[in-house]
Order: sequence, then structure tokens, then C-alpha cells
Amino acid sequence: MNPPPIVPMSSPDLTDLERQAVMAVLETPNLSMGQQIETFEASMRAYTGCRHAVGVNSGTAGLHLCVRAAGIGPGDLVITTPFSFVASANVMLFEQAVPVFVDVDTRTGNISPELVAQAARDLAGGSETDRRRWLPRRGAGRDGTGKLKAILAVDVFGQPADFDPLRQVADAHGLKLIEDSCEALGAEYKGRKAGNLGDYGVFAFYPNKQITTGEGGVIVTDDAEAARMMLALRNQGRAPGDTWLQHTYLGYNYRLDEMSAALGAAQMTRLPELLQKRQQVADWYAERLAEIPGIEPPRLAGTTSRVSWFVYVIRVRPGIDRGALAKRLGDCGIPVRPYFLPIHLQPYMAERFGYQPGDFPVTEELGERGLALPFSGKMSQEQVELVCSTLRSVLMNS
Repeated sequence: MNPPPIVPMSSPDLTDLERQAVMAVLETPNLSMGQQIETFEASMRAYTGCRHAVGVNSGTAGLHLCVRAAGIGPGDLVITTPFSFVASANVMLFEQAVPVFVDVDTRTGNISPELVAQAARDLAGGSETDRRRWLPRRGAGRDGTGKLKAILAVDVFGQPADFDPLRQVADAHGLKLIEDSCEALGAEYKGRKAGNLGDYGVFAFYPNKQITTGEGGVIVTDDAEAARMMLALRNQGRAPGDTWLQHTYLGYNYRLDEMSAALGAAQMTRLPELLQKRQQVADWYAERLAEIPGIEPPRLAGTTSRVSWFVYVIRVRPGIDRGALAKRLGDCGIPVRPYFLPIHLQPYMAERFGYQPGDFPVTEELGERGLALPFSGKMSQEQVELVCSTLRSVLMNS
């Protein structure tokens, strides 16, 4: 049995400001759909520059509402990445749509714009042979009749995808562009803030994120009609003018409660501080890891004008037994995790669509070599030093 971790994998950065904000809500009778959700949404509009913000109870819920607002339904096709958390593909399955995976850029792990462009051309107007090369081996979508509706790109590990060429592809084929920015609040692409690079963007606030609401998310968009629909869908399908027991749409209970919203609003007032603290920890890591053979620190794209550190994922040199390395680090009290496991090889995806190892080689290589180190804005320089010195020692004695 491993000892308790010497360094926690992640820690939310909370102060008395956040605790008092939550306690103040508990002094009122309004625990849902009150002033705090409005304040939190206003802070997200102000930060991103988007006209509309819709608070929801998770990033997954936010992505699902984007899929609904985009009119994606049974049999429709959505180009997306297999190198992500499973939610970005699951939200298509919720609507019986088909995620069409394309491989990723080896430098960043973000979706390849070149492959997206080729897939869109083939799926929108190519021959049957051209279309089928992008479709799963079996299951829904294999018959080749599905209509291409959207691109869903993910800002992996807090670094925005290359959105200008993605926008060009979306416009050329009349597709909606959904930005999964759940890992990237505060990041910037060519000086533009993540979250407003597509038609809809989604942030998430799990406790390991840049800010936290415990559980929660926010959709941002400039599309007023989509925002109105999303506001109704999150609240059991009640459209403006509906009474409590009237429901215009098939909706969901995706509401964000007032305590969580108050926590998020308080965290947003500290966002510059929180981002800087995470940047400092990333800088300490980069300095120390440069001295350790066999380890590749994260790499940034030239289009990334600001990375927003979500996790700190290194890559181990090919030939290093990552599993054995992780176990030995765990035995020393240093928790680490593989990041990400390819979506297409998750058991339910492989069973449903017939995916096999080798289908997306870059994604699979990154999945085999990636290792997330302990990371949060609360880490000290001494803790980073301990992680790195332990990593170096374990590698030297392997």
C-alpha cells in the first residue's frame, strides 16, 4: 500500500473571500436561480467579451447544450478529437450523433486543422470511398448518409487549438464551431481570449481547474438565439414566458446552484492572481525538468499568446516504462497520472464503433507517453523541487 502523498495531485486555491461568499448565500432563502448566478454570468461576459453567458452545473452539461443549440441530432456527424476527456465525444452520443475523430498535432495535442479540412472536404462532397475513410468501422454513421454539422475542438491542457484555419473550414462548409475550453480559462490565441474563438465556448470549474465552483460550467456565445435556447434547456426546457410547470422544450436540470455561483464569482475577482500563481509553478517545473534526461516538458504553439495552465503533463522518452515509473513515484509519495487515455480506445467506444489500436497514431503515442505531475497554484518551489528531484532519482535508478 502506497504512503499518503507527500505532494497532493491538485488543490483548489480558496480563501476567506470564497468561504464568506458561500456563507452569505446560506443566510438567504435563495439557493437556486438567484442573484449569484446572474453575477457570475456577468463576470464571465465581462472577462471574455462575449454577449451572453449561461451558467450550468458542469462543463459536460455546457457542451451538451451546445450540441442541442447547434441542431445536431441522430446520425449527424461532428468532427472532433480523440485526445481529450471523454465528455467532448460523449455529448454527441447523448443525441445519437456520430463523433468523427481526426488525429492531433504532435506538438500540442490539439486537433490538426489540416486533417479537419481534409475530413470536411471528403465528408461534405467526396466520393463514397473518401467519406468512409473518416467514418467508424461499424455502428451508427458507417452507412455514410450522415450530414456533417459541426466541428468540436478542444483546448488541450490550457492551450487553445489553432482556430483561424478551423474557422475557415467551418465557414466554407456551413458548420457550427464549438470550442471546448473547459481546460483553458484565461488562455489566449493570437491575443484573443479562449472561449470566444468559436460559435459557442464552454468553461468548466472542477476543483483542479483555474477557478472552481466545486462542480459547474459556463457557456459563452454571441449568438442571442442560441443563448435563449440554452437558458431554457438548462432549466427543464422552460422558455421565457413559461410558468413553472410549462415546458417549451425537452430540457434538463443543468442549473448551477447559488452557492456554487457565489464561489465562482468570488474566484473570478482573483483570476489574474490565480493564473499568475499557476504560471509560476509551471515556470519552476520547466526550469528543473530541463535538467532531467528522458523527460519532455510541455511545448507551446506559436499561435498561443498565453497558456493557462490546467495540468502539467510531461512526456517520457520512448522506451521508458511509464507504468513502472508512475508506480515508483507513487511509492515515494509523488502521485502522477497518465493523461489522456485515447477516447477511441475506451471500451464502450471500441465496442460501439469498432476502433482499433493504430487508428490515430499520434493520439495513441501521446496517450502512451503523457504523465501528469502534481500541479496547482498552491504548490511551493520546494514541492516542485521535491517532485523533480524524486523523478530524476527514480529515472537514474531504473
